[in-house]
Amino acid sequence: MARTGPKNSARRVLVWLGVILAVMTAVLAGGTMSGQASWAPKLALDLEGGTQMILAPKVEGGSDINEDQLNQAVAIIRQRVDGSGVAEAEISTQSGRNVVVSLPGTPSKETRALIQASADMNFRPVLQAGPGAAVPAESQTPEDKLPKPTAAPTNSSDVNWVTPDVYKKFETLDCDNPSQDKQERSDPAKPLVTCEPATATSPAIKYILGPVEVKGSNIKSSSFQLQQGAQGAVTNEWAVNIQFDEAGTAKFKEVTERLYQFFVAAGGESGNDPKAQFAIVLDDQVISAPRSLAVITDGRPQITGGFTEDTAKALSDQLRFGALPISFDIQSEQQISATLGGEQLRMGLLAGLIGLLLVVVYSLFQYRALGFVTIFSLVVAGALTYLAIAILGWTENYRLSLAGVAGLIVAIGQTADSFIVYFERIRDELREGRGLVSAVENGWKRAKRTVLASKAVNLLAALVLYFVAVGNVRGFAFTLGLTAIADLIVVFMFTHPTLQLLARTKFFGEGHKFSGLDPKRLGAVPLYRGAGRIRTPEDKPAVVRAKNTGAAAEAERRMTIAERRLAEKQQQLAGSSKSTSKEGK
Repeated sequence: MARTGPKNSARRVLVWLGVILAVMTAVLAGGTMSGQASWAPKLALDLEGGTQMILAPKVEGGSDINEDQLNQAVAIIRQRVDGSGVAEAEISTQSGRNVVVSLPGTPSKETRALIQASADMNFRPVLQAGPGAAVPAESQTPEDKLPKPTAAPTNSSDVNWVTPDVYKKFETLDCDNPSQDKQERSDPAKPLVTCEPATATSPAIKYILGPVEVKGSNIKSSSFQLQQGAQGAVTNEWAVNIQFDEAGTAKFKEVTERLYQFFVAAGGESGNDPKAQFAIVLDDQVISAPRSLAVITDGRPQITGGFTEDTAKALSDQLRFGALPISFDIQSEQQISATLGGEQLRMGLLAGLIGLLLVVVYSLFQYRALGFVTIFSLVVAGALTYLAIAILGWTENYRLSLAGVAGLIVAIGQTADSFIVYFERIRDELREGRGLVSAVENGWKRAKRTVLASKAVNLLAALVLYFVAVGNVRGFAFTLGLTAIADLIVVFMFTHPTLQLLARTKFFGEGHKFSGLDPKRLGAVPLYRGAGRIRTPEDKPAVVRAKNTGAAAEAERRMTIAERRLAEKQQQLAGSSKSTSKEGK
């Protein structure tokens, strides 16, 4: 039979940790060799420097822009910048009139054009829909079975728009992991393959859409309200209302007549023909794709279906402001120096180095040779965190900001805290007179709960900060959460297995005076004291006796009145029984 003792189990865990580090290193090395990644983490605007552009919004026709329109324009720019793969960008308004965009590094011509372009909203009929994930290569449609047009399309809902190239693009599109490469704006006279991003309540969906039939500029207004039932009573369902202008009303009536025929042919409410859907597209991305349940003749369609107040408002704002022909002129542009951020980074790293040295000195002074376990654990945690940040910079375009560096520095103390909790539990077990092997296992059982609870609190705080805060605070929260996860991996896969192995060595197992685990220095009294004598409670170290006394006092304090009276009766009975036995003697 194979040996499965703690020693072999510890070795296996350490091997798995080595495999994780090796795989992460190999992944990063592969990305670096291909020229797509770098061994150094990507830096944010405050550390790398970058470009600041002040944009002046303008509406076609020369009308003034109000605050709501400006805020929606900022939201559209932020969506475009994030979608183009630029991380840690800062976008804000200035004086209620201009938009300030700060980007790390030097933006490309494509990014500039993307920022300046006006929002492009339109309505396209749906030709085909499917799950957002890409179809695996082995399951994709063979070339000879791809759909082929049989005639020229007669309207925007005609499936003859779906050519082999369009269908192939539809199958390979992965909406669950969208590419960060911004595509050129689509041709409104041609079909479009695009995504509807995933939300909290629905997965991502991909579509083949027909040519544009109604433009966003035909929208006069939009609003949201609670939906009314058949009898006019207000329900708890939210709905979004659209009002088209005269040209939009006529075109929308023509389109819904056609879509309603698909709806009826598919069996009405029970059917599921995607050609009955009409996609609302903003910047070539679907924001909603409702079905046409009736012919709309008055140009006042209502969109329903599982909206909350917030999601209904968001869609209403997108319809109202996203269709506005707002574009931006770059009024000024300047390079932001990273000198100040670099100086702050140097000071922060100096503070982190001082803190790390203090932790090392304390560990060696307090735990002697055992302190080296803390040092190596910190090194492993640092390596895991560094590799993770570098890989995320490559795959997710994550950029390390000054606030993120602060999170890494704070994590040094939190990481060392986990080791101290564990070491103190082992020392408590040694004071009780247990051997080191037993003390390591029992101490781990007691320390594990404390460490898990502590890291759960850290992760919860990091998550709340990340989702509630904005700007650089999110960078701090991200690194704080990342280091908490790295700490758990190190404690479970390095610190504990290492101590399991060290406990079986002569230096630590026999309690060398420089090991930090010398039972005599800790005041331990062995259970068997020789010459037939067994350790009594009075023989325990003062620390243990005080702890037991304190525990007893705490237990007595928590007693109810009934429990206290019962305890007093038991003491009286015990006292009377002792007196009787003495008289008998």
